[in-house]
Amino acid sequence: MKRILAISDIHGCYDEFNKLLDVVRYDSKNDRLILLGDYTDRGDQSKEVIEMLIQLNQNEHVICLRGNHDQMLLDWLLLDDPKKRDHYFRCGGEYTVKSYCHWFDQNHSYDDAKEYILKNYDEHIKFLSSLPLYYETETHIFVHAGVSPDSENDNWKEQPMDTYIWLRDEFFNNALKLDKTVVFGHTPLIDIHGSHEIWFADRKIGIDGSCCFGLQLNCLEIAEDGYKTYSVSKQK
Repeated sequence: MKRILAISDIHGCYDEFNKLLDVVRYDSKNDRLILLGDYTDRGDQSKEVIEMLIQLNQNEHVICLRGNHDQMLLDWLLLDDPKKRDHYFRCGGEYTVKSYCHWFDQNHSYDDAKEYILKNYDEHIKFLSSLPLYYETETHIFVHAGVSPDSENDNWKEQPMDTYIWLRDEFFNNALKLDKTVVFGHTPLIDIHGSHEIWFADRKIGIDGSCCFGLQLNCLEIAEDGYKTYSVSKQK
């Protein structure tokens, strides 16, 4: 592989995702594309993003990881848990419903939408359910949210799922014991260092530019000669 390209937190921003792949001149034969989760919710085109990822994921050089929003969507669809349902819809789940159910309005319930999605989008549910929690190279670890700062080189893979997809302050505010650099999304960069540009720290690189909140979608390029960063602004 000539380059690794890492992108996170697409959140239904389908047009921006496609534009970013054009900006970085993504080459499906020679680049390894690593997507760090949170493909749905908050943006308007979650269904289109998932359809695109299913196609991209057929390429052995594409890695799609699981994020907390992907897990929340699965929990709503597959579990009968009112608390998880309510939490999901406090976190932008209604945008995903409207993306999959264009007929959805005040005359329909979320249960109607759930039944429709389960009936018509089994391939999407299987895809999301299959997503791994991390990806590792000789020099980097890729994960949605982070790894515990207590983790060491020989045991960091033993963490519970919630750590990989939900961790925030504990991860980026503390030094890591790992030899490899962790590339992560999940926490908006504006909350880490007051900017939506990619954040470089000691063995940590944050890339969530908050596109779904009107800022930008970032891409980190990792090549033999170092790092490069790319971004596209949220389209109005």
